[in-house]
Amino acid sequence: MIEIPLLQYLFGGLVSLIVITNPPSKIPLFISLTQSMSPLERKKQADWACYYAAAIMFVSLLAGNLLLVFFGISYGALRIAGGFVVSVIGYQMLFGSRDQQGAPVVRRDKDDYSFFPLAMPGISGPGTIAVVIGIASEIAEIPDITNMIGAFFMTGVAIAITAFIIWLTLRFSDYISSRLGPSGAQVLTKLMGFILICIGVQFMGSGIRTFISGS
Repeated sequence: MIEIPLLQYLFGGLVSLIVITNPPSKIPLFISLTQSMSPLERKKQADWACYYAAAIMFVSLLAGNLLLVFFGISYGALRIAGGFVVSVIGYQMLFGSRDQQGAPVVRRDKDDYSFFPLAMPGISGPGTIAVVIGIASEIAEIPDITNMIGAFFMTGVAIAITAFIIWLTLRFSDYISSRLGPSGAQVLTKLMGFILICIGVQFMGSGIRTFISGS
């Protein structure tokens, strides 16, 4: 039977990742980049974009703590900085101070957009990586090795589910776009922006506590 704390890493990680990646916000970029492609080519773009994005998140989860040790960055500093980045992205989504997609302007003269800009920075951008490494830093402080492994596993499952949801969103982007409409997409983006600010503040609060405790 799965313990409640481990389920918290599953559902907490899933909510955080779904909000930070904001799957509906990737629809305009995907449609714009693949509008001249055949249905089979568009499917491949969606497939590989999600493979790449999941790989980036998995690497961030497993290697994030090693990077912190290598650069001498404390867990508290990472959570404060990551929380700040996530909060800024949430603020931009909520108040629309810049392009909500955060996607660069890309020339449409190549055949493969799956890695750039769909996977990076479209899906697994700086905010997503900050969230994953922030979760990894919390897991690294779990004293029991069995629970630590379980937390890593549950977060990995959350990453896989997130990638699958984004894949479904991209595969059915035309249908979802027509159903949501501009107003619906805007309302959903603002709602996710507010939730993202809350997640960022929580990260910063956790980082400050860690700083105060001297960890």
